Amino acid sequence: MRRIFAHLVHAFSFNDCGNFRYYIFDVESGSLMEADYSAFLCAKNRYSVEFTSNEKNAFAVLSAAELREANEELDSLEADGLLNTPPVITSYKKPIGALKALCLHTCHDCNMSCDYCFASDGTYGSVEREVMSVSVMKRSIDFLIENSKFIKNLEIDFFGGEPLLHLDNVKEAVAYARAREKETGKKFSFTLTTNCLALNGETAKYLADEMQNVVLSIDGRRCVHERVRHSKSGDSYTAILKNAQQFRALRGDKNYYVRGTFTNKNLDFSEDVKFLSENGFDQISVEPVVLPKNHPLAITETHIEAINKEYERLATLVLTERRNGHFFNFFHFMADLTGGPCVHKRLNGCGAGCDYLAVAPNGTLAPCHRFTGNPDFVLGNVFDGISDTKSVREKFTDTLLSKPHCADCFAKYNCGGGCAANSFEFSGSTSGQYKTGCEFQKKRTELALGINACLTGN
Repeated sequence: MRRIFAHLVHAFSFNDCGNFRYYIFDVESGSLMEADYSAFLCAKNRYSVEFTSNEKNAFAVLSAAELREANEELDSLEADGLLNTPPVITSYKKPIGALKALCLHTCHDCNMSCDYCFASDGTYGSVEREVMSVSVMKRSIDFLIENSKFIKNLEIDFFGGEPLLHLDNVKEAVAYARAREKETGKKFSFTLTTNCLALNGETAKYLADEMQNVVLSIDGRRCVHERVRHSKSGDSYTAILKNAQQFRALRGDKNYYVRGTFTNKNLDFSEDVKFLSENGFDQISVEPVVLPKNHPLAITETHIEAINKEYERLATLVLTERRNGHFFNFFHFMADLTGGPCVHKRLNGCGAGCDYLAVAPNGTLAPCHRFTGNPDFVLGNVFDGISDTKSVREKFTDTLLSKPHCADCFAKYNCGGGCAANSFEFSGSTSGQYKTGCEFQKKRTELALGINACLTGN
């Protein structure tokens, strides 16, 4: 009997600005094929993809000729290795070895107070505001070099709190890393995340010149931003938007993106993406907030349907704007049908706890910035090294291949198994499931594939 790998094939419909198109996606090979309605229904039936009630009724009345033709086409695609292909890799764990990146918490302090901040206004639960000294930054750079082994290209993310509160320290760290490059043959790239409140003048020019990537935190429209993000010095939105726009112009064709957050107070977040696009930004990411269910801004299972419909409206906006000659990129709608991420990235997601660590202002190591401040996830410090006996780091070695909830998910290679911090927050395990996030990932994957196919003609 021929074995069917359930859910390794996914069939879905896509609303192309009012014209529905039908696609069959082979998960393992990455093949995406447009199909007529009959073949689409037969694929759903053959590969156990759930029918809607209308689709179930439509499948029931297909003629014998339609069924035969569609199934012969599916058989041919399988024979050609384009459909129902088995997985190439069935077992893999993230290696605990060489480091390639560090997130430096330049300070546990911020000039803003955001209602949804996971870091408690940038303090990470600290009683007093903390600043990472230049000596800790330099030691962190040396620590990364010493633990990078064979890896040549290394990454430093300047994070906070708000890094621009202590830009002089950042400048000294960058200069030190550049000097160490010449001594060691390593190559550093730098990223900095800022709320843009102090992103002006010489500060903006420095970041434009020295950073390989800059993340600008803006939530979109004024009414949305000011509802949840508050400056300690009064009206901040005008300055933030102006500074971000000027930096975008200064940045040119170098990497940057606007990173916003939406809550249950702005489920019409496509309007925020539209606003950002109309105000000069072409690299945009607006993310659903991740908060405990009892938080007044939290997104829960009750919001999934409304948010997925909003993603559909956003997909229509992206298609319409691009066809009218106005390009902007929405981070979650990126899909490369010809290459995409390497196998390592597809299986691993992020490298938290393995090849990527975070450093608190006092030099304490954590698996990533989201675990900083949690005493159960302390890995050591940059001065004495990693003291964890692998008991904590091994919690981060599972890949999607060992996560039961990923096994039959068509979006797994676009997701990489999800965020370990989100999984821990909602399941108590770094390898557990954040179910609400999974639903969003599946919807965004369908839309990303559909947009790509519509725009490229694939």
